[in-house]
Amino acid sequence: MKAEKNKVVAVSYELHVDDGENGKEFFEKVEKDKPFQFLFGTGHVLPALEAAMEGKAAGESFEVFIDFENAYGDYDESKKAIVPKSNFKDNGKKNADMLKVGKVIPMKDDQGNQLRGEITKIDYKGVHMDFNSPLAGLDLYFKGEIISIREADPEEIDHGHVHGPGGHQH
Repeated sequence: MKAEKNKVVAVSYELHVDDGENGKEFFEKVEKDKPFQFLFGTGHVLPALEAAMEGKAAGESFEVFIDFENAYGDYDESKKAIVPKSNFKDNGKKNADMLKVGKVIPMKDDQGNQLRGEITKIDYKGVHMDFNSPLAGLDLYFKGEIISIREADPEEIDHGHVHGPGGHQH
């Protein structure tokens, strides 16, 4: 079986990044025993990364360089915001566990789009958040292996993403 549209592909990889100043640095590793799984051809993986895997079978390796413009784009100062502290209350009470510098919080914008925001500072003005990808502005170097490929379930194809072991998990 080959990596192609509507197949569930599981990969292990090592990712190095380059900010253009400090050279190539290790960023993360996904091990073979806990691979990253995705539904091929649904836009949930960078197009250049998916292209490096297309047509390959389980056991085959891939390697790809993706410049920042074709990855997560340049770092964008306009993706920073100050959010009122009152937005972080649970049942009218301050949520101290949530309000910590470095905490990454899933949020939605005013159109209902999913966002991921990192708290960078908390002060009298509010909660300072950065909605840039942690990989914004970085060139990416992926080196990995396709661990397995399987047919996607009709429900996975319908939903556009992989479901976990035992079925629906989101």
